[in-house]
Amino acid sequence: MSASALLVIDVQHSFLHMPYFDASDLPRYQAKQVELITACQRQHIPIIQILHVEQTGPFSKASGWVKPMDFLPPHHGPVFEKTVHNALIGSGLHEFLQQRHIQHLIISGIRTEQCCETTARVGSDLGYSIDFVTEATLTFAMQHANGQCFSASEIKTRTELVLSDRFARICSVDQLVASWPALAHAPRAPAKTKIVNAGIQA
Repeated sequence: MSASALLVIDVQHSFLHMPYFDASDLPRYQAKQVELITACQRQHIPIIQILHVEQTGPFSKASGWVKPMDFLPPHHGPVFEKTVHNALIGSGLHEFLQQRHIQHLIISGIRTEQCCETTARVGSDLGYSIDFVTEATLTFAMQHANGQCFSASEIKTRTELVLSDRFARICSVDQLVASWPALAHAPRAPAKTKIVNAGIQA
């Protein structure tokens, strides 16, 4: 399983200070995120945290909220900072993964349809095999410009619809774990871009 890595995307205090934040799904998400991290630790799959940084507001360094949420287990792996929606380009993460011959990414974190989905799409285009663990992602209700409201559950369903069999395999934590014996022996295509120097944020 050394060719795999778990991405924990934007699970940071910043979201707790956004006007759209809704804690309704938080306990269920937290349980699944921790379950996924623990499962990957048992398989010695590298766990990589990504934090989103902006110039102002709760996602700025000055806010003091660009730090992992307290429920996450202690993290001793690499941490990358990003300033765009995908976690791979411009953060040094893609280069880091390529240098370590990691070709399979497990996607989790916040928000489902935004940075998690965008990372899955970009990762697929870069040649990675993607497992998108929807239950280990979190998002919030949104309102369309036409006034129609979409629940967090509806948004997650839409993300699964557009990613499945095109950009990613959609799976639960249990399904992911059950697939690991076959995954460990499956050949994987190399990513499509060449290696450059990585930049890791501590």
